[in-house]
Amino acid sequence: MIDVSDAATDMPPGAQLLGRQWLGFDDAGETALIRYQAQPSFTNRHGTVQGGFLAAMLDSATGICALAALSPNLTVVTRSLDTRFRKPASVGPITGRARIVVRTDREMIVEAALVDAQDVTVADATARLRVLQRK
Repeated sequence: MIDVSDAATDMPPGAQLLGRQWLGFDDAGETALIRYQAQPSFTNRHGTVQGGFLAAMLDSATGICALAALSPNLTVVTRSLDTRFRKPASVGPITGRARIVVRTDREMIVEAALVDAQDVTVADATARLRVLQRK
């Protein structure tokens, strides 16, 4: 299993921008929990979080969930991300909940949802990820 804890020195710049914090798995060990911090600079002309930032959070959540299930010699890359925007998202904490629904030696399908501080789902996605040898 890959260590996906967010040590500041190893966190990718995109994850830093999104304020990503790995929270671990739920009590059943099936759903990865990741917190993001939506900044005022992420908002659109309506004052809500722009969809591209939500998609980046979903891509991050699906990827880190997959990485947490892999051996250290493997990694994943996103092949597709089917994103659905459900409700406007506000500035502040947003929690990603991701789980693997299909896993083979070469591919993973991971579903994720983003929920706001009131536990309202603001967006969700299904990602198809390719499993690769780490270089």
